Amino acid sequence: MNIHEYQAKEILKRYGVTVPEGKVAFSVDEAVKAAEELGLPVVIKAQVHAGGRGKAGGVKLAKTMDEVKEYAGQIIGMTLVTHQTGPQGKLVRKVLVEKATDIKRELYVGIVIDRAVSRVVVMASSEGGMEIEEVAAKFPEKILKEHVDPAVGMMPFQARKLAFGLGMEGKQVNKAVKFILGLYRAFVETDCSLAEINPLVITGDDDVLALDAKMNFDSNGLFRHPDILEMRDVDEEDPMEYEASKYDLSYISLDGNIGCMVNGAGLAMATMDMIKLHGGEPANFLDVGGGASTDQVRNAFRLILADPKVKAILVNIFGGIMKCDVIAEGVVQAAKDVELSVPLVVRLEGTNVERGRQILNESGLNIISASDMRDAAEKAVAAAKGNL
Repeated sequence: MNIHEYQAKEILKRYGVTVPEGKVAFSVDEAVKAAEELGLPVVIKAQVHAGGRGKAGGVKLAKTMDEVKEYAGQIIGMTLVTHQTGPQGKLVRKVLVEKATDIKRELYVGIVIDRAVSRVVVMASSEGGMEIEEVAAKFPEKILKEHVDPAVGMMPFQARKLAFGLGMEGKQVNKAVKFILGLYRAFVETDCSLAEINPLVITGDDDVLALDAKMNFDSNGLFRHPDILEMRDVDEEDPMEYEASKYDLSYISLDGNIGCMVNGAGLAMATMDMIKLHGGEPANFLDVGGGASTDQVRNAFRLILADPKVKAILVNIFGGIMKCDVIAEGVVQAAKDVELSVPLVVRLEGTNVERGRQILNESGLNIISASDMRDAAEKAVAAAKGNL
């Protein structure tokens, strides 16, 4: 789950991470009031789940109240298009009004899980303001890393090592140590999958501040954090993916025209690969899981059919825990409920497969049967092209 910058900063403050003073505003009037309380100049920042906002016109420095009104009016309600939003962009519904900062240096600090060594890694770079992927490509030597032993957590000497590596000196070092250790605690204690400060800035007074903040959370850990779960902004999520989450379905929208319903993430990935191998494009990743109910299958089918891009559907089920007859019943019921209007290719194998095939055959639906995964992919691609 992702949250907005202003929400991330609220969490980080609890852990002693210093952030600029700011207020969120949902209208021009609220932005003006926030600027009056904070004092000019202020920075007005679009709040969307995407990076690259400054380059797209979503961050403005306002030195007067007239500029506050002008910039807040421009940003609130705009469709912000960045390299992370895609060409469709994201609608800006709110802004963060933040007291302007006297910036002396811009740096980078981020924390992720390094799956290669199964440990948390704290990364830092002198190239603040740049995407870390771009830094890795152009200046790999400028990325500093400290892996953390889970038995003892991040140690102060590791934070000092990063601070010295970034060229900090004097009182900057101790402030940076406190900042990095606080960021690490926030990462671990809130079940983060990513905590990124870009840029981390050194001010003219040698303070260390999180000028921007991004936090993503492991959805599997959110049951421990109801306060963070309340920060979820469904307006920033794909409507289909949000709908799928209501039924405990793993769904990701893609750009193709062949809807996929599969049980098991590995089989789903293999199915999409097979579709692409035969010249087609999947419209979604959809894993109904190993123990889905008929209702879940029916809702999964509805999700696929709600996508106007879908020209054919491929159901690929290997029945182990998930029984083929349950899948068949869900498919039949869903197809009747939504009045199926696109070709349906079904490949069933495994537990109760004969009963599942019988249910499909007796349904009265126009179902294209497939013998194996390759056959299913070929027929789905042909059907999507109108050749079947």
